[in-house]
Amino acid sequence: MTPDATGSGESGRSAVAAFYPLARVTEQVAGDGWQVTNLTQPGGEPHDLELGISQTVELDEADIVVFEHGFQPAVDEAVENVGSATLLDAAEAIELNPAEEGHEDEGHEEEGHEGETAEEHEEHGDFDPHFWHDPLLMADPADAVADALAESDPSGAETYAANAADVRADPEGLDAAYAEGPASCERDHVVVSHDAFGYLERYGMHFEGIAGLSPDAEPTPAVLAHLQELIEEEGITTVFSERPASPAMAESLAADTGVTTAVLDPIEGPSDDAASSDYVALMEQNLTALQAANGC
Repeated sequence: MTPDATGSGESGRSAVAAFYPLARVTEQVAGDGWQVTNLTQPGGEPHDLELGISQTVELDEADIVVFEHGFQPAVDEAVENVGSATLLDAAEAIELNPAEEGHEDEGHEEEGHEGETAEEHEEHGDFDPHFWHDPLLMADPADAVADALAESDPSGAETYAANAADVRADPEGLDAAYAEGPASCERDHVVVSHDAFGYLERYGMHFEGIAGLSPDAEPTPAVLAHLQELIEEEGITTVFSERPASPAMAESLAADTGVTTAVLDPIEGPSDDAASSDYVALMEQNLTALQAANGC
């Protein structure tokens, strides 16, 4: 059972998760006794999610709704009208990183973050929501999910707590791979389409986004000039675009600077084919691409 599918729900209990990482954790903790629905369709862009009638009904009928405030405006608005469901805001269960400061010394006084407008900063707040790129943080919502499930089903509390403990043990291999992988790299700066990968910086890499926290934001001329200078100074060989967003910005910057492009997966709404729907596999693919780009 994948987080983009609907579980069996043998008990008649249902949980709704707003996008892939939250759906994955919810399914792992809930087990087969719950129906878990992902509001973001496979291959979809969660930032742009618009809820249809069927999704609104699913929210209204759910026992639990797991979301991350500030990441999907449509979901934030919808949960305000949810009836009796237990609401779990993952942002309250995780110690999120502060959002990156802008380049104030490069004329960005009016921007909250690199390439991010004041409106985007207001939408996302002061914290970077992309916690799942740190495999250890990926497990942090599990305990909160277990508590929410137990509130609806007290008889399953021990099972949910045990499942949450298993989720916490799951990412240790990924953490070790990321700790070791970039250590021998010739370069440690990475240029990406938008600021989705900041949580990987604890592994010694430094990420610079063309756009801000929103993938469809337009970069300012000052940001583009800064990135062109950075690419030349650091000997960067690759500009990364992302699935499923348009590669246009990355391809344009790469063409202007004479470097190549490659693809990273932000793991927000992966497709449902077997090779592209597994969190661990996608994290491993991203690591391989980063090592190739940075001369490891």
